[in-house]
Amino acid sequence: MHLITDPADERLGDYRALTDLELRTKWEPPNGLFIAEGELVLRRALRAGYRPRSYLIDEKRTDQIADLPDDAPIYAATPSVLEKATGFHVHRGVLASFHRAPLRTAEEVIATARRVAVLEDVNNHTNIGAVFRGAAALGIDAVLLSPTSADPLYRRSVRVSMGEVFAVPYARLEPWPDGLDLLRRGGFTILALTPDAEAVPLQRLTEDQRRKTALLLGAEGPGLSKNALAASDVPVKIPMRRNVDSLNIAAAAAVAFWELGRDDE
Repeated sequence: MHLITDPADERLGDYRALTDLELRTKWEPPNGLFIAEGELVLRRALRAGYRPRSYLIDEKRTDQIADLPDDAPIYAATPSVLEKATGFHVHRGVLASFHRAPLRTAEEVIATARRVAVLEDVNNHTNIGAVFRGAAALGIDAVLLSPTSADPLYRRSVRVSMGEVFAVPYARLEPWPDGLDLLRRGGFTILALTPDAEAVPLQRLTEDQRRKTALLLGAEGPGLSKNALAASDVPVKIPMRRNVDSLNIAAAAAVAFWELGRDDE
């Protein structure tokens, strides 16, 4: 345990400016690290096999992490020092810097999958985290991301997912959208979730269409691109009432995930 009294201490380099989205997204992946926030998330990262670089803890919470493996330095500081170093009030009192694992290929993550979520241009980190949490809870075996989708290991995504980004295998799918042919060759029916009135209600898919599915989800607002829709097999919709035309992507994903997985019950 190392007590840190100076927020400019060079040992805290991994934790600088955690609220600067542009800086962090350009710096973390190339340097092979990500930040976990909160004790629960930290422990889930450890259970998933991620290797810690260091821990940064509110000095009043050090007892909470007394059982952590001693293969990485533990830095303790006052809340004031934590806030000055990171750029925000660390109200959970626990941060950790982890080494990233090598990114898997799309072929690897779908090899044994039956249900896959495919995200196109989803660049809101909160939505990414919420979709991964729903995927983990509702039986999605893997997530594929278009090249422009956000990083699932960005701190906010990890936090919103409650660490479930560690539980669901994911990969980038390139080229886009031609890479969707990989799923079709793997026997998946590619379903495009859309508010189009002419789309097939999810609950009316045939048994054959439901057997092995890849669900395409677009960014909130623009939805799926024309090219992605054209590359799909079946446009599907969630029936709506009271003239509501769509749901938040995380809510829509959760509904669709549950519907596609209810045959397992």
